[in-house]
Amino acid sequence: MAASEAVLGYLAKHSNTGGVVVQDLPKLDLDLYLQNYVGRTRFDRLFLIGQSSVPLCAEALKAAVAEAKAGKDVSRYRDAWDAIRTAVPNDPEAQKDDAWIERTETANKAETARLEGELKGYRNNLIKESIRMGNEDLGKHFESIGRLFEATEAYTRMRQDVSTTKHIIDCGMHLANVSLYRRDYTMVLNNIGKITAVQDSDEEKALQAYTKIVSGIALLNLERFGDAAKSFLRTDSSVPSTEYNHIASPNDIAVYGGLLALATMDRKELQQRVLDNQSFRTFFEHEPHIRKAISLFVNGRYSSCLSILEGSRADYLLDIYLQSHIPAIYSRIRTKCIVQYFVPFSCVTIESLDAAFAQPGTSIASELVEMIRQDALKARIDAKNELLVAVRPDARAVMQKEVLLVAQNYEREAKERLRRISITAAGLDSVSGKKLTLGGTTNSSLDEAWYDENTHSPSQGAGMETTG
Repeated sequence: MAASEAVLGYLAKHSNTGGVVVQDLPKLDLDLYLQNYVGRTRFDRLFLIGQSSVPLCAEALKAAVAEAKAGKDVSRYRDAWDAIRTAVPNDPEAQKDDAWIERTETANKAETARLEGELKGYRNNLIKESIRMGNEDLGKHFESIGRLFEATEAYTRMRQDVSTTKHIIDCGMHLANVSLYRRDYTMVLNNIGKITAVQDSDEEKALQAYTKIVSGIALLNLERFGDAAKSFLRTDSSVPSTEYNHIASPNDIAVYGGLLALATMDRKELQQRVLDNQSFRTFFEHEPHIRKAISLFVNGRYSSCLSILEGSRADYLLDIYLQSHIPAIYSRIRTKCIVQYFVPFSCVTIESLDAAFAQPGTSIASELVEMIRQDALKARIDAKNELLVAVRPDARAVMQKEVLLVAQNYEREAKERLRRISITAAGLDSVSGKKLTLGGTTNSSLDEAWYDENTHSPSQGAGMETTG
């Protein structure tokens, strides 16, 4: 009981600082989940789960401590130890391993000194390839011990000594990975762009999955959900997961691509780009419930679609890249479902909407009001009869507006043609400047003034006289 209270106290402190806390038990099995990843992302994901999940807090933090001690990054171990001593103070892992810290720090300093000494020797000898490899080795070392800023500097210095396409790609991948660990998503996209600009056909297939996944993650965290969805959906499923499991797993690609597509694409696009996408179907085999949710949306079963997504919300809130975006993504999907449900009707009772979308004993009336205010729903609420009534545009007014617009464009075209005829008849050449597109948008008042001045100005002389 004491351990449980300690866990709750630790998570409450985390929540007070703006963190997300998940009370529900997720469906994921922690051991099986971790088998999908290698490298730094294993610790990052474990530590996030330990900071966010009430049921898995203790287990995840203990695994995070073990993962940190398997590497050379002392700062990660200190973070995990500081968390576990608060959440699970009686666990053996809560005892600080000062001997390991001292031993690891000493080894790290010695390795840093050795690599910097070798690099200095290479620079004195002016051997470009050796200098490039020295910077790469030093960058990998800094990356492994958690000094990501120094790793970025080392990898950046590689660029001035690259001599082949493969070197450029390797340098770009190193920089993209470190930028991803640092959460610098703009730099991730910049470096991925440099990779795709130089890769040839042989390397394209091997790198395709990596570049699409990393770009998708960066776009997701920059809240460009539509672009991120398209990037994930173009991922080549034939590339083995070992090419990108230091960043994401096939399960993640299915979830990221499916959720973002559902949030940003209409039913026709979902059918064509997602459900009929033979390559992406392989990823859906890892997460079949995502495909089912999309199928339900396309078939108009919106409440069932939302129910499936709500059943997996706890899992997605424990994902390192999705956590902060789940509320926005789920809100978009829910809004789309309500709007699509209402499209075929001229009016719907609030009671029927509550039955389809509201929790038992609650009403979505306030949610509908907010959607109407944000112009997401073209409707009005009849409070007396408890109806949601569609607001249809006046067909006659729309037609009249279109007719007036056509007339204005016709008048503008006619004036432009008359102007050109007059210039040609006067034997004058038109000045090559901005070319006005017939039917385009111009300042009609300025057009008329220009035309009147040039047709009535006395300074034009006889050259402007034309025969009828």
